[in-house]
Amino acid sequence: MKTIYNWIFTAVFAFISTAAFSQGTITGSVVDGSMGQPLPGANVMIKGSSTGTSTDFDGNFTLSVNQNSGTVTVSYIGFVAKQVSYTLTNGTANIGTVSLQPDAEELEGVVVVGSGVIDLARDRQTPIAVSTVGVEEIQSKAVGNVEFPEILKNTPSVYVSNQAGGFGDSQMFVRGFDQTNTAFLLNGQPINGMEDGNMYWSNWSGMSDIAQGIQIQRGLGSSKLAISSVGGTVNIVTKTTDMKKGGFARFMVGNGSYFKTTAAYNTGMSENGWGFSFLVDHWQAHSKYAYGTKGQGQNYFFSIGKKAGDHNFNFLLTGAPQWHDQNFSKGQDLYDQYGIKYNNNYGFYRNNSGDYKYLSLRRNYYHKPVLNLNWDWTISDKSNLSAVVYASFGRGGGTGDYGNGVAYLDNGDSRTNGAYLYSNGQIDWDYVRRYNSTMPNGLSEGRNGTMLRSSVNNHAWYGTVANYEYDTQNNFVFNVGADVRFYKGDHFRQISDLLGLQGRIEPIGGRPDNYIVTETFDANPWAALFDYADKDQRIDYDYSENINYQGAFGQAEYAKDNFSAFIQGAISNQSYEREDRGNFDFNNPKKSEKINRTGYNLKGGASWTFSEGHTIYANAGNYSRQPFLDNIFPSYDDNTQLADPKVDNEEIIGLEAGYRLQLGNFVGSFNAYYTSWDNRFQSFNGEYENVANALIRFTNIGQLHKGIEIDGKWRPLNTLMFRGYFTLGDWQYDGSSPVYVIDEIDNSPVDNFEVDLTGTKVGQAPQTTFGLGTSIDIIHDRFTVDADWNHYANLYGFVDAEDVASSSLDGETYQPEKLDAYSLVDLGATYKFQFGGDNISIRGNVYNLFDTEYINQKDSYGYFYGNGLTWNLSVRYNF
Repeated sequence: MKTIYNWIFTAVFAFISTAAFSQGTITGSVVDGSMGQPLPGANVMIKGSSTGTSTDFDGNFTLSVNQNSGTVTVSYIGFVAKQVSYTLTNGTANIGTVSLQPDAEELEGVVVVGSGVIDLARDRQTPIAVSTVGVEEIQSKAVGNVEFPEILKNTPSVYVSNQAGGFGDSQMFVRGFDQTNTAFLLNGQPINGMEDGNMYWSNWSGMSDIAQGIQIQRGLGSSKLAISSVGGTVNIVTKTTDMKKGGFARFMVGNGSYFKTTAAYNTGMSENGWGFSFLVDHWQAHSKYAYGTKGQGQNYFFSIGKKAGDHNFNFLLTGAPQWHDQNFSKGQDLYDQYGIKYNNNYGFYRNNSGDYKYLSLRRNYYHKPVLNLNWDWTISDKSNLSAVVYASFGRGGGTGDYGNGVAYLDNGDSRTNGAYLYSNGQIDWDYVRRYNSTMPNGLSEGRNGTMLRSSVNNHAWYGTVANYEYDTQNNFVFNVGADVRFYKGDHFRQISDLLGLQGRIEPIGGRPDNYIVTETFDANPWAALFDYADKDQRIDYDYSENINYQGAFGQAEYAKDNFSAFIQGAISNQSYEREDRGNFDFNNPKKSEKINRTGYNLKGGASWTFSEGHTIYANAGNYSRQPFLDNIFPSYDDNTQLADPKVDNEEIIGLEAGYRLQLGNFVGSFNAYYTSWDNRFQSFNGEYENVANALIRFTNIGQLHKGIEIDGKWRPLNTLMFRGYFTLGDWQYDGSSPVYVIDEIDNSPVDNFEVDLTGTKVGQAPQTTFGLGTSIDIIHDRFTVDADWNHYANLYGFVDAEDVASSSLDGETYQPEKLDAYSLVDLGATYKFQFGGDNISIRGNVYNLFDTEYINQKDSYGYFYGNGLTWNLSVRYNF
C-alpha cells in the first residue's frame, strides 16, 4: 500500500508540475551514505532559484524545471549538502542516487529567505574558522532556564560567563574579545547595540525558541558588512514561514520553580503561495540560580511567507518582553559569610496588612519588538537580489536606588555597610521606609531620602541590508550591496517606587528649585511600551542621541576546480549627535555638533583542496572601526561635550590560516590566528582610591591575540557521535596608554597617568580550553543520551587601574589576578514515542552535573560565581 501511495503521489505531483512549467523534470533519490537508508524530507533545490521540492517516504523526488541545464543542491539536516549537475534529454533527466554523508554543519538543512544578506559559510568555497549548531541541538539544550549563548560553549574559543547574574545577564567572549567586539546578526540584520556595541541577552530571551540555526565564524569571517567582528561573527537564522503544516505544544519545568509553556502552529504553504506561522510562550521562575533572581517573560513570533514567481517574501514580527532581578559581583568575604548564592540586591518589607513582601533593588525590564522583511528575487540564472528591511522599538530600563543609596544608609549595626541585615545580608527595607518617614514633608532632596528609580532607554532603530549577486557561471561571482541604519535613543530617569515618600524635589531642565516630582512608573515590560515619564516627571538626567550609518560593500570570488580565492571590501560613514535637556532646559536643549567618522574593512584569502578531503586556506584583513558613541560623549554634566582627548578609530589587523580534513564520517579542522588591535578605547566603572563611583578611561590600549584551535567530529555509526576541541591562546596587552579617572558623582577629575601594559594578560576569558562531547542513540530514533565536558584554564581577572599604576611606578609588569581552572559536565537525554500518529518528545538536561563550585569572572567590584547544578525537564507534543 505504501508503494502504491508513493507512486500515486509522485505521478500526481509530476503531472501538476509539468502542467505548470511545461519544460522538463528531474528525478532521483537521496540516501544516507553511511547506512544506505532513504532520507525522506530531504531538500532538493535548483541552485540560484527558489524552485525546489522534498523527497517522499522512500527518498525519491521529481522536480519540474524551466531550464535545460543547471545544478541541483541536495541537503538534509545533519548531513553534508551535495551539488549535482543535470542536462535535460527529451525533457527529462535522472541524476540517480545522491548519497549524503553525516556532518556537524547542520545549517545545511536550513532554507532561508534573504539568503543573499545572510553570510553563511556554506555559501562560499573559501573556508574559514567556523562552527555551526542546528535547530535540533538548540531546541534540546538551549531552551529554558539557560542562556542563549551557552549553546555555543562547546565550540573552540567561545566562553560564556556571569550566568548567575540573572536571566539574560550572561556575557560571551570569542578569542578573548567580549561581545561588544563580536558581531551578532539576526537574519542578516546587525543587532549589537548602536551606542556601545553590547548584547543584552535578556532582550533576546526568546531567541532559542525561534532560532533555526546558529553559525559562529571566528575571526575575520565571511560577512561582507563593516561590522564589529574583531572576535568573530555570530549568524542567527530564525525560522521563517514553515512550508509544512503542523505545530507543537511544550511544557517545561526546572530548578528555582521555573516553568515554561510554548505553543506553535504552521499553516504550511498554500497553493497560491501563502503561508503563516506563529509561536507564543510564557515563562517565570522564583530564581535562576542565585537568590533574588526572579524573572518572568513572554515570547511571540508571527511570520507570513509568500512565493510569487521569481520572488520570495517573508515578514516576521517577534519580541520577548521580560523582567528579571539581578545579582552583581561582590567581595569574597560576603560569599564566605552568606554562601555562593548570596545576592545583596533584595530583601523583604512588611506591608500594611502585616505580610512580608519581596522587593529587589535591581530589576531589568525591557520590551523590544522587532519587525523584519526579507526578500529574494531570482532575476535570472546568473543574478539575484536579496534584501532585509527591519525596524525595532525598545522600551524599558533598569531600577536602582536614588537619593541616599541603600549602601550609604546607617541602620545602626556596625557589622554592616549600609541598610542590610547582618543575619542574612538582605536589604532592610523596613529600615529604609522608617528613615524616609523622617524626611521633611515626606520629600527627598539631594542625598537625603531613598527611593527606587528606573534608568530608561527608549529607542527606535530602522535599517536595511541589500545584496546583489552576479554569477558569471565561468568561475567568477560578484557581490555588491549596501547597509543603512538609523537610530534614535532617549535616556532619562523616572521614579519607580517612592518607598513611603511623598515625592522628590528635582530642579533639573530649567525647573524652579522647589519643583516636586510625584509620579511613579512600574518596572513592567508591557507597560513600558507606552507608559513612561513625560518631561515634567523625569529626574536626574534627560538626553537623546542620533546615530546614522551608511555603508557599501563589495566582494569578488574566483573558484575553479580545487582552488578558490576572494577579496572583500566595505566602507562606511557613521554620524553621532547628542541633545541634553536635563542639564540645561527642557524647552531649549543644548545640541552637540554632528560628528562624522569613516571606517572601512578590507580582507581577502584563498583555499586549495590539494587532495580529496584535504583543504588548506589563509585569510588576511584590516579594519578601521569607528568608536562607539558612549566613548565620544563621556560627560554626565554635559552630555553634548566631546571626549578629551579625542577618540579616534580603532585599527585591527587579522591573519588566519587553517587546514580542514573531511574523510568519510570524520570532519576536523586546525586554525591559527593573529589579531593586532591598536588605539582601543576602554572605560569601566569601579572603585579608585577613596572614590566609590569612578569612571576609569584607558584611551590608547593595544592588544595582541594569538592562538590555535583544533576541533573535530566523528560519527562511526549513524547512532553514535563524538566531538572534541582544544584551544590555546596567548592574549596580552601591548604598549602604553594614558589613563583618566573621573568621579561620576560630580564629573570632576580625580587622577590621570600613563601606564605601560606590555605583557599584561588579557582577562575575563580563559586562554586555554578543551572539551569532549558525545551523543548515543541507544534506541534508534527513540532514546538518545548526550554528554559534554569542558575545561577552562589560564583565566585572569579584570585589569585594576590602581594596581596597574602601582606596578608601573615600581617598574614591574602588572598581571591581573589568576583565577582557578575548572571543569564542567553537562548531561542530557531525549525519549520519543508515537501517540495517535503524532510524536511526543521528553527531554531532560542537567548542567554542572557534579555541582562544581567555581569563579568564572572577576570585574572591578568583585567575583562572579558560576551556576551550580541546575536542570530542566520538558515534554513536547508535535502534531
